[in-house]
Amino acid sequence: MVEKKRAVILLSGGLDSATVLALAKAQGYACYTMSFDYGQRHRAELQAAERVAQQLGAVEHKVIGLNLDGMGGSALTDASIAVPESPTQGIPVTYVPARNTVFLALALGWAEVLGARDIFIGVNAVDYSGYPDCRPEFIAAFERMANLATKAGVEGDHFRIQAPLQHLSKAQIIQAGVRHGVDYGLTVSCYQADDDGRACGRCDSCRLRAAGFAAAGVTDPTRYR
Repeated sequence: MVEKKRAVILLSGGLDSATVLALAKAQGYACYTMSFDYGQRHRAELQAAERVAQQLGAVEHKVIGLNLDGMGGSALTDASIAVPESPTQGIPVTYVPARNTVFLALALGWAEVLGARDIFIGVNAVDYSGYPDCRPEFIAAFERMANLATKAGVEGDHFRIQAPLQHLSKAQIIQAGVRHGVDYGLTVSCYQADDDGRACGRCDSCRLRAAGFAAAGVTDPTRYR
């Protein structure tokens, strides 16, 4: 048998990353999923990531510990900063400084160890919170850097940073996930979910998620407090 191509998938436990995992699997990749315990407000998303990795047949699921809460600067890593519960202007306080840069760098390291040349990330530039590290320009720049910074890259075995949701609406993302068997009831998107993974229904992520299910015409399986 021909061995499947390997890919590293950044898996947060939320809606978008679960969809990306399903899409990578549908493309025939052997999927290695990576999550981060980075000092975020709740661990429910990490538990969700484990459920999704198992449901969608990841070969291996790895959780990396980071202390981004040691720097703070975000409502997701500093308990003294409140999570906004109404729309705000500009880049919101839920932006975690350099988060996707750090996550992709670690995924790149694991990919090089595994012999994988594809890294999937669920960033989106349509229905999203305005984070600068979700833009196509960032993804393209990181890919260039990845091929300058690695042994594999300089030897001509190039990496690709794949962001298949980049230009999709939340409704389109959900419809794609349903077609590929994602159980969204396993996922947690809320910025301030409780220990049981129940959503607040008020934060930016909850609003985007609820609007996406409504627009997609798909029953929303989110559990709310």
